[in-house]
Amino acid sequence: MPKFSANLGFLWTELTLPDAIRAAHKAGFDAVECHWPYDTDPAAIDAALEQTGLTMLGLNTSRGHAGENGLSALPLRETDARAAIDEAITYALRIGTPNIHVMAGFAKGPQAEATFKANLQYACMQAAPHGITILIEPLNHRDAPGYFLSTSSHAKTIIEAVGQPNLKLMFDCYHLQIMEGDITRRLTDLMPIIGHIQIASVPDRAEPDHGELDHQYLFAHLDALGYDRPIGAEYKPRATTDAGLTWLPR
Repeated sequence: MPKFSANLGFLWTELTLPDAIRAAHKAGFDAVECHWPYDTDPAAIDAALEQTGLTMLGLNTSRGHAGENGLSALPLRETDARAAIDEAITYALRIGTPNIHVMAGFAKGPQAEATFKANLQYACMQAAPHGITILIEPLNHRDAPGYFLSTSSHAKTIIEAVGQPNLKLMFDCYHLQIMEGDITRRLTDLMPIIGHIQIASVPDRAEPDHGELDHQYLFAHLDALGYDRPIGAEYKPRATTDAGLTWLPR
């Protein structure tokens, strides 16, 4: 029986983050995750988590300035990138979040590669004493053209090069189906380095109840692999979040 985490970056966005946590609990989710919670008082989030018994599984580092999508692969922006990493760790500790997605940003080339690896090394070293896992996530080139990281093979190469045990892959089935396909085989091969899995329908990124991925088959495959952590529901509802939740009890 799969467990699910509600990604509050896309679900119940009309509510405050604490109220969205309560809505996710009422709907039957096993955990929550978010994108950028930094404008919300962490005490209010912590109170909602304590009230519901849910864990905030993950959050993202800051996107940076307007038009940016992360900082950690941007040459000459190491100070900003590491400040964003420090901010994310501080916030995660305040609300008991075990995973931080370090966003790479729009960049390319060897200098960007070296910058990203150095900043990930920093993130892992800062997070390790607190038991926090650092995640990197390939994003597809349609939704995020120019993003530094777009394939699972590139992510694997970076994880191996950095060589820190708390650096893992965020395996977003939506992004990787668009970029690579062959999702079940990739899950099998990459399971040792996967830190979190996310789902949405492909190609429209709506509820995971239609489209070119058979999610029931996918869940059975993950169960056979022994994956027992909550799967992140990171999709954009076709109407309201509540109206689209008929997939969850199924």
